[in-house]
Amino acid sequence: MNKLFVTLSKVTLGLVVALAAVSCNQNAKTGSTTPSGDSTTSSTVKEEKIVYINSDTLSEKYEYFKDIRAKLEAKVKKAQSDLQSKGQAFQREVAEYQQKAATMSASDRQATEEKLARKQDELGRLDQNASASIAQDESTEFNNVYNTITEYLKKHAEDNGYTLVLTYSKSNPTVLYADKNLDITANVIDALNKEYKDKKASDKK
Repeated sequence: MNKLFVTLSKVTLGLVVALAAVSCNQNAKTGSTTPSGDSTTSSTVKEEKIVYINSDTLSEKYEYFKDIRAKLEAKVKKAQSDLQSKGQAFQREVAEYQQKAATMSASDRQATEEKLARKQDELGRLDQNASASIAQDESTEFNNVYNTITEYLKKHAEDNGYTLVLTYSKSNPTVLYADKNLDITANVIDALNKEYKDKKASDKK
């Protein structure tokens, strides 16, 4: 019955945020004249504005994610406690049977062993079902967090004319170097936390 311990270790978030948002008012127009004296033609050149977010910092400081992580961890611990309690009760039944087996009839021993085998199978199913339920909750909750972040970033990128928003993580350093001036993590966290705080306040009304 160790599936839940594996599930608990997976209660982390891999924030992979990559979106492209083009802002029309950020386009720059340049003109060129051919050496032969042909008429001047103009072409639109899009100014590329690339920024990045530190997903490690985001997962540490985004209150919505922290609440979800705590909620999932509490559910895992409760399931572990319930299974441990049932497992200990089962072990007591096994010990009791082992003490009495020598004085039991063959038919009673067979019936008791079959009953214990059914209980052992039931404990295994409970473990599997609890793990599957928690994994489903984890997937649903983290998808909600991901969608909240990406929806905000779409608006944020459009408002600020960002062409691309990258993500950086020490565990997955796809961005090997980036100018600190391109880091918008703090602003995004402040805005997301304000949005989440407002939503919680609204839900309480």
